[in-house]
Amino acid sequence: MPHDAPVSRTTLITSDAADPLARFRDLFHMPDDLIYLDGNSLGPLPKRTVERMQQVVQDEWGRLLIRGWTACDWINAPSRIGGKIARLIGAHPDEVICADSTSVNLFKTLAAALALKPGRHVILSTPDNFPTDLYMAQGLIRHLGGVHELRLVDGERIEDHLNDQVAVLLLTHVNYKTGRMYDLAHLTQRAHACGALTLWDLAHSTGAVPMDLNGAEVDFAVGCGYKYLNGGPGAPAYLFVARRWQTVFSQPLSGWMGHATPFAFDPVYEPAPGIGRYLCGTPPILSMAALECGIDLLLDADMQQIRAKSLALTDLFIQLVEMRCAGYGLELMTPRDHAIRGSQVSFRHPQGYALMQALIAAGVIGDFRAPDIVRFGFAPLYLRFVDVWDAVDRMLHILEARAWDREEFRQVKQVT
Repeated sequence: MPHDAPVSRTTLITSDAADPLARFRDLFHMPDDLIYLDGNSLGPLPKRTVERMQQVVQDEWGRLLIRGWTACDWINAPSRIGGKIARLIGAHPDEVICADSTSVNLFKTLAAALALKPGRHVILSTPDNFPTDLYMAQGLIRHLGGVHELRLVDGERIEDHLNDQVAVLLLTHVNYKTGRMYDLAHLTQRAHACGALTLWDLAHSTGAVPMDLNGAEVDFAVGCGYKYLNGGPGAPAYLFVARRWQTVFSQPLSGWMGHATPFAFDPVYEPAPGIGRYLCGTPPILSMAALECGIDLLLDADMQQIRAKSLALTDLFIQLVEMRCAGYGLELMTPRDHAIRGSQVSFRHPQGYALMQALIAAGVIGDFRAPDIVRFGFAPLYLRFVDVWDAVDRMLHILEARAWDREEFRQVKQVT
């Protein structure tokens, strides 16, 4: 989209016609007259997923039954899918495994990292890190007898607190509330310079931001499958362990699928070689099949084109909101600087929850994060530039009419 051209709905339709990613929109189920700006929380349904799920349920599970573990290669789904995710995050295929949830994977990798630094006792993070990361760290500390400390410092001062007490730097690459993105390579380098390891949560960046974990020499990472990977509600997550650490320590959840020979049914645990030891229980084949479809869509695209369009979409949204909705109490929380912005835009608003509920009722789906943040995700595979114009248009009408000021929009739901 030309940066110097006057912005109008007509010019944005022209931009959509020239978009190299435009063909992907038709590969998703997108309800008519709905503008979906919440793919950073739950990605939409790829059409291929419906076909694949029918195939797995009817032809594989239905006809082959238990034979599917071998005949359909179910048993290798975690490593196969992990290898595909590796291509999105700049890792070797044997450094990524698809398994469990982000929370469980964080517990496994954090435990492994702490064991590699027995003389250090600080896990360094920020108070605005995603809560599950902090919760799992707190639980692990209790499990290990309380000898470790979770030290929370302002994100701007992370480097000031990296010292010889820090065992692990635990950060989320893109902040879930603000969309602020850390310099992953630089902070990893700074952590290593003081002898600490790094554990990155990539849930809000995988599939939206190009990454090179090996180039940055990241130690451990985790991420989920249901946001930009479009794997479906509660899709399996993944974890990354650099080759240099894979056989040094066994993760604490020593389930049978992480055994060197699970079908030998040995009563004594022996960890599998390499990334396989980070498995735990039996892989959920139905949900993994759905996730693989979403990943294949991304692999058919170009991550640099995805990133370029993401920045263009978020630039446009910020520009239009600030131009058309000025004076209605919206305060930008997301960085303007491309180098530190993920693929979302967040605004503060005094009536943030009610405003978001009014937007959802008007067919613009974003979400709300306490205490007052309205959050909008921009997934370039299915979003159009004209969607941005229409979303801001509907927001303006809501603000002008104070349509958010209705009792039905103030009733706080269980999921926000």
